[in-house]
Amino acid sequence: MKFTRTAGLKGEITVPGDKSISHRAVMFGSLAEGITTVRNFLRGADCLSTIDCFRRLGIQIDETPEQITIHGKGLHGLSAPSQILDAGNSGTTTRLISGILSGQNFETTLTGDASIQKRPMGRIIEPLTEMGASIVSLSGNGCAPLKIQGRPLRGIHYRTKVASAQVKSSILLAGLYADSPTSVTEPALSRNHSELMLRQFGAKVQTEGTTATIWPEPSLSGQEITVPGDISSAAYFIAAACITPDSELLIRNVGINPTRNGILQVCRMMGADLTVLPYPSGEGEPAADLLVRTSSLKGCVIEGSLIPTLIDELPVIAVMACFASGTTVIRDAAELKVKESNRIDAMAENLTAMGAQVTATEDGLIIEGGRPLRGAAVDSRLDHRIAMSFAIAALNADGETEIRDAECVNISYPEFYQDLNRISSRT
Repeated sequence: MKFTRTAGLKGEITVPGDKSISHRAVMFGSLAEGITTVRNFLRGADCLSTIDCFRRLGIQIDETPEQITIHGKGLHGLSAPSQILDAGNSGTTTRLISGILSGQNFETTLTGDASIQKRPMGRIIEPLTEMGASIVSLSGNGCAPLKIQGRPLRGIHYRTKVASAQVKSSILLAGLYADSPTSVTEPALSRNHSELMLRQFGAKVQTEGTTATIWPEPSLSGQEITVPGDISSAAYFIAAACITPDSELLIRNVGINPTRNGILQVCRMMGADLTVLPYPSGEGEPAADLLVRTSSLKGCVIEGSLIPTLIDELPVIAVMACFASGTTVIRDAAELKVKESNRIDAMAENLTAMGAQVTATEDGLIIEGGRPLRGAAVDSRLDHRIAMSFAIAALNADGETEIRDAECVNISYPEFYQDLNRISSRT
């Protein structure tokens, strides 16, 4: 894909359904008794991998343009797959389904693409093994493919080394099959979509501080779920409207769960012209419309407990920082190294190629704002968040920017380029 400078972003946009919530709706609906319907489901490659895995585990899942319908069979209704389960590029699928498979009475082999086969799975293998499961990394390197032999599980209290919703959720889902309550304590609070949705389906889940506890063998019942827009997808348009002159953009129905809305806090810290227009959501996920206008941004420090609430948005925040006055420091974000790519290196190298002054550190980035960007050839590293971030940078760079392997956006936002083009005014 090739991009040039835009004269401004105008209009309204609705981003696709939240990826994290879409994954969980399929998983929990499969483990519930009865029918679960999911509207505004994200039809990105990652979530379609989750559907494929649960179909192979014996669950009927019907798809129409309006919704997906999951015919749940209950906690113990899954059946042994006849083939290897393939999670594609999805770390969420890989880690969460591992917790579920640990409590089954059959053996499964779980794999993914080349990226997944490099991502660390020891962080789930250790606690699930402690609970009694048998999980073997077939490559011997702590990564997929994983051979999982389900066994009777015991409840544990596990303290994670990193704040990771995927690790926490994997353990909690295994806890559904344990002989006693299972607790997970994190160093900082990660996104809590699993806890909220498990309660909605009927599980007993308690949260106190950074500790979540689940009780085993609940009676889960099918639900009707409407997925809010993904704030991680909205982040690209928030950034674009902030840094592009003569922009005013309304982003409709965005999930603003407090464990995910760190980018809104960063926008306030940077002085963005952003108005949050929330609307009642009952006990479900909170959502709002976001009105964003061209802004005079200033650098800030992003660190500590804020990091887990915006870990996926840090690449595009780094782009925003290039257009802010002063210095932006991102630290405590070493987790970026083990995403779909090493996002610290990817952002530093590609932003430098565009003329930015960026220093990569062990756990983040230091960005000196205010230097004009120029078009360059950008290596997406097959990482959807890198590709989308540099599409936004290119809208405000001199000359032409070419993003290699740009189709990787299909992982989370298949219509991204069309939506971006629709609201852009070309110079």
